[in-house]
Amino acid sequence: MPDPQAVAEDSVRTFLAEDTAARALGITVSRVAPGSVTAHMTIRPEMLNGHGTAHGAALFAVADIAFAMACNSHGPAAVGRSCSIEYLAPAFAGDLVTATAVERSVVGRGGIYDVAITRDADGALLAEMRGHSRQLTNRPVEPA
Repeated sequence: MPDPQAVAEDSVRTFLAEDTAARALGITVSRVAPGSVTAHMTIRPEMLNGHGTAHGAALFAVADIAFAMACNSHGPAAVGRSCSIEYLAPAFAGDLVTATAVERSVVGRGGIYDVAITRDADGALLAEMRGHSRQLTNRPVEPA
């Protein structure tokens, strides 16, 4: 039987190598465990909204990518089925933010994950996301 930690590390390494969005956003990973991932991203000026704070899409992106890596950390391919996010505090250009995804439940092919997004400088909780995943039975069909 394969080592779950080794499977998680290999799955996340492969995921990051193939995820062009994660690379374009500069997302890095500091911790991987089965069902859990900690990812980081620096808020860049082009990620700001009209109020001068991090666009919600930027915070959602780092949370969604951490969620995706966590739900794929068991080996079988999984996709997000739904997500909801609550924005609690702003982030600003130059802030390093951390998204910590934690598995709450996996039943059959469905999983539930919570993701906390914090600002590294002061530990402020910026947003909370809950994601629901679904393990695939086959690879997604590529468009023609």
